[in-house]
Amino acid sequence: MKIIDEIDKPLLLAPMEGVTDLPFRIICRELGADVVFTEFIASDALIRNVDRSFKKMKIVQEERPVAVQIFGSKIDAMVQAAKIVEDSGADFLDINYGCWVKKVVNNDAGAAFMKEPNRMAEMTNSVVNAVKIPVTVKTRLGWTRDNINILETSKKCEDAGAKMISIHCRTRDMGMLGKSDWSWIPKVKANLSIPVILNGDVTSAEEAKLAFDTTNCDGVMIGRAAISNPFIFKQSREILTYNTIKSYFDVTERFALCKKHLLLSIEYKGIEKGIIEFRKYYSGYLKGLYNASKIRQNLMYLTNYDEIIDELNKYEDFLLNELAKGTIIDI
Repeated sequence: MKIIDEIDKPLLLAPMEGVTDLPFRIICRELGADVVFTEFIASDALIRNVDRSFKKMKIVQEERPVAVQIFGSKIDAMVQAAKIVEDSGADFLDINYGCWVKKVVNNDAGAAFMKEPNRMAEMTNSVVNAVKIPVTVKTRLGWTRDNINILETSKKCEDAGAKMISIHCRTRDMGMLGKSDWSWIPKVKANLSIPVILNGDVTSAEEAKLAFDTTNCDGVMIGRAAISNPFIFKQSREILTYNTIKSYFDVTERFALCKKHLLLSIEYKGIEKGIIEFRKYYSGYLKGLYNASKIRQNLMYLTNYDEIIDELNKYEDFLLNELAKGTIIDI
């Protein structure tokens, strides 16, 4: 796929429900993510013109290239939704075959397709034929640990017209538990001609480099690690280029980024909604900081922008002063 082929060792921001909204995607692009994905969007909601789903699909120039990810169980609905995504201006469309949560799989969507490779192929081909933009897929190794069928499903997706496959290297029954099995990536690559993207347990720049070095993957997709350290994209690019990390996420940068992200949230969502919906990010920005739980609790109740900034500034000053005095040796 041209978007991936033109980038040397691309780093992708994984689609994460409730996380990868527009402001967060902009932040991650600025910090070095080469490609970003929206939160997943239900095809049924798009064709019913649900406002919240269309807002998830809002795209701005500075975040490109961006993929809109959709999910669903019915071909007709997915085809209609795919055309809506194309009209939105997305650079490419991604089909979610990897979501493991019961609400999704009980409706025969997401990872439920891992049980029916032929249905997965039919869905993929139908969506591919409905739009002109590239169609990619994101999936898992299989439905259960004793039924790993990624070699079959990935080949069927390629034959159906998918231009790239991202593989979360766990099975559906694992959810987010256990260790990802990267050993399947080179096996899949040997079987396909389209780009194969590794996802799962890339929690540091060092692990991003290890993923490229040991699997020969065509790209690395980073998910949960980016929530607490969006700098992971910049750090990963540095270690891939220079074999060392030059940028560290220190106290001052962490708070500056948090405040910038908050402003973006307010800009795109309005003051009230922007502040309320930003609350989910405090745990990431404050993760590991001394006495963070108390500050986070305070922030969760604040609704005034100036009061939030004041709370963050006081906490930052406290940390810097304590570090200078040697009262704490680690943030």
